[in-house]
Amino acid sequence: MVNPSRGVLYPARLPQFHRLPAPSSVAGLVAWFWIPEWDIEPGRSSRQEVVAYPALNLVVDADAVTLSGATTRLSHRDLRGSGWAVGALLRPAAVVALIDDPSSLVDAERVLDAGEDVADLRRAVADAMEAGEGRRERAVEAVSRWLEKRVGPVGEPARQANAAIEVLMGDGAALTTEEAATRLAVSVRTLQRMTHRHVGLSPAAMIRRRRLQEAAQRVRDEPGVDLASIAAELGYADHAHLTRDFQAVLGIAPRVYRSETRG
Repeated sequence: MVNPSRGVLYPARLPQFHRLPAPSSVAGLVAWFWIPEWDIEPGRSSRQEVVAYPALNLVVDADAVTLSGATTRLSHRDLRGSGWAVGALLRPAAVVALIDDPSSLVDAERVLDAGEDVADLRRAVADAMEAGEGRRERAVEAVSRWLEKRVGPVGEPARQANAAIEVLMGDGAALTTEEAATRLAVSVRTLQRMTHRHVGLSPAAMIRRRRLQEAAQRVRDEPGVDLASIAAELGYADHAHLTRDFQAVLGIAPRVYRSETRG
């Protein structure tokens, strides 16, 4: 699932931004790690707009450890001054150990209670990010150790949920809920319960979000491909359907977005 730019609407505006693969020890808990670093001139800001993956993220910065829920709309963050964040895109197996009801965090976030283990995590990541060369890898190791300890062994239900999310979001992902359920050899209702329990969204909502991410990336990165072809290949009913989805979430038409992101 690692893609260096999918979900980021304007990659050229990014400060330093890295996506690192999860170490093998937490491959069942984390899809990947993402680490932005920035140093913005005084009096200026940099707005980062994202169509986020339909998943939960564990985010550590200098001030707090935050659990961010899946999103259903365009999100943004205005960067000022200097700073960093270390995020982990969580797989379902990790989510159940951190929150009982992920649907309560849809389009929201929660600072984790400042217990001893959370404070230790924040300090370990901060120390790593201040240590120069290799800082990002050390920060990833710190979060990985914490998650291993916090989550423990991954059971069969969590592995099944991981597999379901891969069918919905991975390479060659299903275009419909019914197709995903068939691939997983479960009923549509079982799949719906699984994603609600581990992500807080329906399978259909996850498919719509992934499809919009892919559409935005292709509109931006493949200027020679007409929009009707992109719409057809991604499962939209037609060009108008793609345009409506774009405007509903991003607030602009795909043609306008393509024009804005040209070199």
